[in-house]
Amino acid sequence: MLVAVDHVQLAAPPGSENRMRDFYVGALGMTEVPKPPSLAANGGCWFRAGDVQVHVGAEADFRPSRKAHPGLRVRGIDAYAARLAARGAPVTWDGDLPGHRRFHTLDPVGNRLEFLEPVPDTPTGRSARA
Repeated sequence: MLVAVDHVQLAAPPGSENRMRDFYVGALGMTEVPKPPSLAANGGCWFRAGDVQVHVGAEADFRPSRKAHPGLRVRGIDAYAARLAARGAPVTWDGDLPGHRRFHTLDPVGNRLEFLEPVPDTPTGRSARA
């Protein structure tokens, strides 16, 4: 039985860890989590905010995916969009998901990220909060 998503793994080119730290810690407000010593030698970095974990692994022939992405549920979506835009990240709003406000952005190496927040007082918004 599945009980939760433990983490989302994204890739990045080797040597991009400081740019990823600046984005995931500085822009998104996540905390860096030390990697276990047995994995630290592989490069990359891990981040956490509450129960949400994003692991970034170094990949020599890295190419960002154009479609695949984590969907990150937030509170205060306008503040997230403003913080990202102020740092020069693209913010592309998308109104196609009923019961939610959402936008997409790219991290410093081109990984696509979706941010979404349920809209209160809609059937989808109510069930999403339950």
